[in-house]
Amino acid sequence: MSRILAGILFFFIFSVSQAQTYSIIDGRAIKLYQEAEELTLSRQYDQAISKYQAAINREASFLEAYVKMSQLLITQGKIKEAEEVALNGKKRLSGKNATTKNVADYGWLFTNLYMSQGKFQEAFDTFNETDPLFDQDFKKTMYYVQMKDRIDFLKNMLVNVMAIEKEKLSEPINKFQLQYFPVLTADGEQILFTKRDGTGNFDKEDIFTSYLEPDGSWTNPVSIAETINSQYNEGTCSVTADGNILIYTSCDAPDSEGSCDLYIAYKVNGNWQRPTNMGKKVNSRSWDSQPSLSADGRILFFSSNRRGGYGGNDIWYSVRQNDGSWSEAKNLGNTVNTAKDEISPFMFFNNEILFFASDGHPGFGGMDIFLSRVENTEFSVPENLGLPINDQLDQVALFITAQKDYAYFTELTTGENGNDRSLLYRFKFPEEIYLGENLTVTGGKVFNAKTGEPIDATLSLVSLTNDSTLYEFQADGKTGEFMMLYPDKAISGLYVEKKGFLPKIFNVERDKLQNVEDLNVELVPVASGEEFVFENIFFDFDKYELKSESMSSLRRLVKFLKENPNVNILITGHTDNVGSPGYNLQLSLQRAESVQKYLVDEGMHPARVLVEGKGDKEPVVPNTTAQNQALNRRITIKVL
Repeated sequence: MSRILAGILFFFIFSVSQAQTYSIIDGRAIKLYQEAEELTLSRQYDQAISKYQAAINREASFLEAYVKMSQLLITQGKIKEAEEVALNGKKRLSGKNATTKNVADYGWLFTNLYMSQGKFQEAFDTFNETDPLFDQDFKKTMYYVQMKDRIDFLKNMLVNVMAIEKEKLSEPINKFQLQYFPVLTADGEQILFTKRDGTGNFDKEDIFTSYLEPDGSWTNPVSIAETINSQYNEGTCSVTADGNILIYTSCDAPDSEGSCDLYIAYKVNGNWQRPTNMGKKVNSRSWDSQPSLSADGRILFFSSNRRGGYGGNDIWYSVRQNDGSWSEAKNLGNTVNTAKDEISPFMFFNNEILFFASDGHPGFGGMDIFLSRVENTEFSVPENLGLPINDQLDQVALFITAQKDYAYFTELTTGENGNDRSLLYRFKFPEEIYLGENLTVTGGKVFNAKTGEPIDATLSLVSLTNDSTLYEFQADGKTGEFMMLYPDKAISGLYVEKKGFLPKIFNVERDKLQNVEDLNVELVPVASGEEFVFENIFFDFDKYELKSESMSSLRRLVKFLKENPNVNILITGHTDNVGSPGYNLQLSLQRAESVQKYLVDEGMHPARVLVEGKGDKEPVVPNTTAQNQALNRRITIKVL
């Protein structure tokens, strides 16, 4: 029973104790009505409805009986029958015995009836028409206050109704009786979902997957892997943007910490490895489920009803540490979580917007979908996604593609045989809901520059403004393939690193990486005489002090030297041809020395980091344009 319907019933029970006069004088009909009230108090609803009907059959003008019978039918979820009874009673309101209280009772009844039907404009209008008729004692009750809050909420929502058109995914998707909780990779070419053949005790959950064909159709869904699906229930899952890390829910497995736990699996060289329980830092003795990984797999959000929360189910999170372990799970806090339920988190691909379902924030009824934006590292007050994404029914999950074009969701229906079915749908995500800067999804390969062999390198996209890692992905060791997301940030760098190799550094905007569909990255093994351009080192014009945007590259050079303690380097400064050769030579040396000083301050022995200046003697391109001159102003690192 939903909280809304239960609220109607509780108000009904509350009103029984109040002194009451009736619109009729027939003692036998009144007796039947009072017997129905007693049956309602003992939760014998069917018998109560029969008594109300008997009272109406005896006296067709019994206005109060229509109201109470309709309220009980709403409570039972029999909305169509409740409306029929309410309309029959409303026809009698023109009678001579109808009072202002009767009119108010029917206004309250139809407000609730319209709310339960999703007829929000009608509910809004009916409430406001009837509100002046409610007595002051009633306006002090929690039932009135809650309804008034919902009406005030509707006032803002009804003026911003969006247009969406639902589209059922075509077969072979939706070929099972139950499929739900869809998720996709960032390129939109793979979908994963939970599949179940029925609702019986022996109908277990498994994770299935399908791939997008060039013609826009989907391949036949298959089990994700024998290593993942087992004789236990494997359900609600989340996958990284590149599809290489999977976290899912499994219930009642032998190694579980509680009823349902979260498990993690990695795809290595194209194959899913055996999953492992995420352990006591993430899982609890309670229900832990509905995971959502950030795009690069560094932060995990999930829902749990463990102790220490704010209500029934709360949203929690855990952070992947540098050694691959996961931090102690923490509650997301009371800006998002409420005294009621928050479930089904989904962190959008930009790592800046969290979607979730809740019945604890102002909504239309049941569970609604909300979003909370990350602002200055804090989650903002949740925003209801509005009509018609949310309605009077429960909306429990939403997945939005990285391209921001489609939102995928599950809809519960009843088949011709009366059995429940859950099907996968999508709709074009409305532009009215701002999802931040656009994301470009592209990829490439990393391979050994000497042998051509693929390398499982780490690729980090870093904001050079504040040295924060936006995304971090791993290239496949079997193919060298990787995926990367590029947000429309002002300045960012891509760092490709593998122990034993010289790092490869790009400036995303200058190198226009967003436009490169298949980026081939060659990593050179560490060896004497090898050299690389030390990108993203910035100086003001005619200055040699390092700018703050240089910190990302400098810190990675420190990391490289620590990983290769036997390597000594030569830092060489270069300039363009603006200025005299002698001045340029001095400036280039001073810039190299600035890098050297940073490394020494970070603990490197001065003998490991030698410097020289070349001025404008060794341009990499002719100094014929401002763009070429920028390329010639550089720092290079050479292994000695």
